Amino acid sequence: MKQHMVVIALAGGCLVASSHTWAADTIELTTRVSGVVDEVLVKPGQRVKKGAVLLRLDKTILQAHADEAAAEQTRAQADAADDKRELDRAQELFDRTVSSTSELDAAALHYARSQAALSAASARRVIALKNLSDAELKAPFSGVVSAVPGGPGTVVAADCQPKPLVVLRSGQP
Repeated sequence: MKQHMVVIALAGGCLVASSHTWAADTIELTTRVSGVVDEVLVKPGQRVKKGAVLLRLDKTILQAHADEAAAEQTRAQADAADDKRELDRAQELFDRTVSSTSELDAAALHYARSQAALSAASARRVIALKNLSDAELKAPFSGVVSAVPGGPGTVVAADCQPKPLVVLRSGQP
């Protein structure tokens, strides 16, 4: 008997179940992100290989979030570069005893804040790109599609126990 590991997403965490002799016969699949089903690429009875795309959500909003995050990251990079130049200038003026310690400290604080904003913007971009990628539901193992309860236009609310979109039964294609 084959071993399978089943991961169940639970509002911000994961529950992993595995055993030496336990195998999942059927698993109900849904996406990790919210959206509207755009296209279903499988039908009941169809054999699929691990990694095959089963359905896709409409990516319009997810792509917009990714674009917005990329723009935010670019702006934060420019701000950080500008604040670094200001810090270097403040350091030079301080070294020449033209400015005070408080001016140098203010420039250093401003630069530290812009570095933090850049880190946050970079993290938001990673999350947005991951969400965009998760708009495609892929088969976690090879098997046979048992049912397709979610058709085009189905609304997926990933935050509150989403209904299954595809039911996959284990088995080799």
